[in-house]
This record gives sequence, C-alpha cells and structure tokens, in this order.
Amino acid sequence: MKISVSSYSFSRYLTEGTMDIFGLIKATAELGFDGIEFSGLKLPEGETDTAALAARVKNACAEAGLPIISYTIIADFITPPNGGNWQDEVERLKGEVDTAAILGAPRMRHDATRGIEGGDKGLAEFLEILPDVANGCRAVTEYAADKGIRTMVENHGFLIQDSERCAVLYEEINHANFGWLVDIGNFLCADDDPLRAVTRMAPHAIHAHAKDFHIKPAEADPGTGWFSSRGGNCLRGSIIGHGNVDTAGCIKALKDAGYDGYLSIEFEGMEDNRQALEIGLENLRRYSSLIKGGYLCE
Repeated sequence: MKISVSSYSFSRYLTEGTMDIFGLIKATAELGFDGIEFSGLKLPEGETDTAALAARVKNACAEAGLPIISYTIIADFITPPNGGNWQDEVERLKGEVDTAAILGAPRMRHDATRGIEGGDKGLAEFLEILPDVANGCRAVTEYAADKGIRTMVENHGFLIQDSERCAVLYEEINHANFGWLVDIGNFLCADDDPLRAVTRMAPHAIHAHAKDFHIKPAEADPGTGWFSSRGGNCLRGSIIGHGNVDTAGCIKALKDAGYDGYLSIEFEGMEDNRQALEIGLENLRRYSSLIKGGYLCE
C-alpha cells in the first residue's frame, strides 16, 4: 500500500508562515512519501489566479517526483460558505473540479454538510437534509466524470460522520463516479468504533486517510487542545500509532475489501509537524508490512 500525505498535516508551519506550499512539497519528498494531496490551494498574498498557482504546484510536484493523488476542498450543500442553496454550491464546486483537473488529481474530495445552523446533528436532521445533499453530490460527480475525476465525500462534519449515515448517503447518491474517502480516525468524532466503521465503508473506498486520536471520557476533559465528539467524548489528534485507533486492524479491513489505493496521513495533533509525520510514516509502513494475504502477522 502506497503512503501519501495531506498538505493539511503541515498546518502549523503554514499558519506560522515558516513554510509555504512549495516548501511542503519539498518536505514531503524529503520525508519519503509516495504521493501528496492538497487541502485547498491558498493563494499567496497579492496573487489572484488560482489556475496559475495550480499549474505551478503541478510542475513542482512533478519535479519532486510526487504524484498528486487527490484534491480536498470545503463544501456545504445545506449552508454554503458563499450563501445560496445546494444548486449554487454545485456551481462553485465545478470551479474546484476545474482546479483539480489543472493539478492532474484523479480524485477530489468535498464535504457534504455540517447540517442546519443550530441543528442537533440527530437522525431527524440527517433525514431532512439527505435529499439535497445527495442531489448536490450527484451533480458535482456528473460534472467531474466528464473530466476524468472521481469525487468523494469523507466521514466528516459530525452530522454525516458515523458509518451508518455515511452508507445511507452513499447509496442515496448512487453514481458510478462517486466513492468514499474512508478516514479511519474520523469515525470517532461520531463515537463510531473505527474498525467496525471502516469494515462497513471499505467496499466503497476510492481513497483513505490515516488519522489517530487520543480519547478520554467527557468527565475527564483535559482542557486546551481537546475537542468533544458528537456524543461528548474528548478527543485530541495524535501521531499515527500513538492514539487509540486500531490502525493496523483498519488497514487490514481496507485490504480485505480489496482496497489497493493510497493511504494518506492527515495529521492534526499538537506535536511538531515534521517529527509527527516521520514517526507516523514509519508506523504505517510497519503496520502495512505486517498484513500479508489478508492476515495480520506477528
């Protein structure tokens, strides 16, 4: 299994200004990753041409020997970031598909929704928004199919984050060009057991994220650096292998389902970005090498 990294994993460096997008491409190659994915393309100050930046990024990755394996962008078909309705969000996302095409990314991940503003993230809310979200996802993937790009949604955003609702949305969209980005850690944000959830969604995976979390019960809230799951548990991003996720078991579940694509680290912990990625990459390679022919070997 090839291992890539999301540009999101360098968030601290990017926020501090100690690294730009071209610096993270260089760092990714130095660390030895097999590919890279981009979580949006933030224009440098004074620049306005996203297409030109995408072309420069594509060239830089080619020079570094890094395939661009995916492009990730924010989206919300219920409360679009630019206002309007789900149809307006579809039109905006078509522009992002065009950017993915310039990058040469074979797939694009977009969010589904975080739900109705002030909503409770419950089942009734999910069922209410399901038709519009499915219509939006289907329209985007139909546009992307003509450009040779597969689209996907990730278990993300609390409302559609447990594997049961993810599976329902996938079936509702029902399009051959649409697949799922299985993030093995994100299921914990909806208090869904990662191994059980990955096993359910793995047959629909066209991309996968490796993410790990530390977990504590609500009454043991450690404070700064932690956030609450949908059910109130406390979570903090961790280095791959240092948290509570059964990463090796989840990799096995993906392989058992026939997934042979990239596994991309999406690190969001408090540790130094580069050190965290070095350790995470080493752990992922070891876990993956332990799984032979569908069996976890020791």
